[in-house]
Amino acid sequence: MPALNLSVYLVVTPGVLLLDYAGPAEALRMARDMGAPLTLHTCGPLADVPTSLGTRLCGLAPLPPSLPPNSLVLITGNSHEREDYATPAAQQVVRWLQSAPQADTRLASICSGALLLAMAGRLDDLRCTTHHTLIDDLQALAPTAQVQADRIFVDAGQVLTSAGITTGIDLALYIVEQVAGAALAAQVARRLVMYTRRGPHDPQMSPWLAHRNHMHPAVHRAQDAIAHGLSHDPARRWSLPELAQVACVSPRHLSRLFMQHTGISVVDCQQQLRMARAQALLAHHPALTQEQLAEACGFASARDFRRVWGRWNQGS
Repeated sequence: MPALNLSVYLVVTPGVLLLDYAGPAEALRMARDMGAPLTLHTCGPLADVPTSLGTRLCGLAPLPPSLPPNSLVLITGNSHEREDYATPAAQQVVRWLQSAPQADTRLASICSGALLLAMAGRLDDLRCTTHHTLIDDLQALAPTAQVQADRIFVDAGQVLTSAGITTGIDLALYIVEQVAGAALAAQVARRLVMYTRRGPHDPQMSPWLAHRNHMHPAVHRAQDAIAHGLSHDPARRWSLPELAQVACVSPRHLSRLFMQHTGISVVDCQQQLRMARAQALLAHHPALTQEQLAEACGFASARDFRRVWGRWNQGS
């Protein structure tokens, strides 16, 4: 059954910080082009807005009076938010945020865009974050919100907020992972040449994106094969000779390259990703048995699964 398409509305206001818009927009566009079920719209209160760099964004769609089912509204940040958000254009966005979202609409913000969500009353009683220089401003605008000062981004369910600027790309990758899976999110991160923190609560990097801060093409080919295989055919267990053939090097050379450029072995890489898949399955299906998890994650038996689970969850 095909995944339900997500309509993403990127909202920009005059004075938009260009990276707040372009970074997440490109990550989402790449994901769409790689097959993620995404439709992208850029809209705002004006059809033509200046950006932080002095260039202009033109041809913006108007703010839609209502939003279709399965929509996500992404509010980008500004370079001089205190002045910019006092303008009639920004206040129009605030009023729109109060009326246009439907019951199933998710809201998200990049950097100071959280201030607009707060002005619209959309952060009341929720966990949220923004750029570190604006934490006090956000708390003043949303006194009942649980403002987090030490998070890259926060997922409060219907509302996602990010710390700002480059973390907007982290948030976009998180959205991609939710709608199209971790393997595709990893492919986008690699395309962006990005060493990314992924978790909204955990400061550690997702295993799907860890060990990718290198530029060796043979190792990337092997990592891509492992990630793609686990997402599409979990029962397949890649042997070292098979991965070496994909990487176009000898098995012995691949082992050396893998350890040199990632810091872990090929076996450890596969086990980390299988554990990440098991943890994700358990988070959504807590009633799964060990036998079912073993099968879904490509282990030969529940005994093998328990052995590897014990190893990685004990940090040994």
